[in-house]
Amino acid sequence: MYVCVCKAVTDRQVTQAISQGVCNRRQLMQCTGAGGVCGKCTASIKALLDENTQNRTIQAHAA
Repeated sequence: MYVCVCKAVTDRQVTQAISQGVCNRRQLMQCTGAGGVCGKCTASIKALLDENTQNRTIQAHAA
């Protein structure tokens, strides 16, 4: 699914960037371009960041 229509960035691309160490919206914008044009996708990007950050924290504690 497209998260950022302006830059044609998908949720999969955002999730991949997060798994490679991106940890905030500014870094995601620099890496993917998402959120840098109209800003309508920032809520979706924040939700993906929050969700994936929580998953990484849970996995780190389980290991």
